[in-house]
Amino acid sequence: MLDFMSTQEYIGKKVVIDTKSDYLYLGTLTAQSEECFTVEEVDVHDHSSTTVCKEVYIIEAAKYGIKINRKKAKVLRKDVISISLLDDVVTF
Repeated sequence: MLDFMSTQEYIGKKVVIDTKSDYLYLGTLTAQSEECFTVEEVDVHDHSSTTVCKEVYIIEAAKYGIKINRKKAKVLRKDVISISLLDDVVTF
């Protein structure tokens, strides 16, 4: 599981959260607890419903912006594979 303190610096920034499921979360990380991340102005993307691979979807979001479809979402830490800043996505 991701260490609580290691993600503290991401608060207030746009992030990409990849999970063990087909869901991907792109939005602004506004809070975290030992159990979950809170993401606002978020795109909750079900990867199983598209033919575009996750990496291409993330690159497009970094280039053109996040397609917001939720005001807020909570993501259980136990389901998270990785979290990164959207600004750290390489788009070339």
